[in-house]
Amino acid sequence: MPTIPKIKIVDDSDLRAEIDNIYAQTDQASLAKWAIKCAKNVLTCLPDEIIDLSVVEIGFEINRRWQAGKASVHEVRQAGFRIHELARACSTEVTKNAIRTAGQAVGVGHMREHAMVCADYAIKTIGLAFPKDLNRIKAERTWQLETLKKIIAKEGEEPQTE
Repeated sequence: MPTIPKIKIVDDSDLRAEIDNIYAQTDQASLAKWAIKCAKNVLTCLPDEIIDLSVVEIGFEINRRWQAGKASVHEVRQAGFRIHELARACSTEVTKNAIRTAGQAVGVGHMREHAMVCADYAIKTIGLAFPKDLNRIKAERTWQLETLKKIIAKEGEEPQTE
């Protein structure tokens, strides 16, 4: 069953559906790798707001350790909570949503569903950074799709298509 966006976004629904189909058949660790890449990609859109991203980097590292079986789900959750706390302190909506994207990425170690929420937050961030630029949104979704396919190929999985 397809996922439904949990946040309001302007999107390319066909590309999202294609990602969602592959997501449904992908293991949680691969989704965590993909989500971190999605978050890092939108963190490049941050405006000039001065922000200490060390909490985000620590969260990414805890998630990588979780992927290797060296960190607990509790540690992943706590890292995600700290990232969302940082997001609440940000002064611009673009920065808040980029940081929320990172928090969702880290949270994939807790629940795989955070991967699609992360991808949607990335789209929301692009939409805020580049208002009314549907080409940028489509480019981001295309990048997400191709990146997910590359991770799956590297992990030796074959996504099944309908």
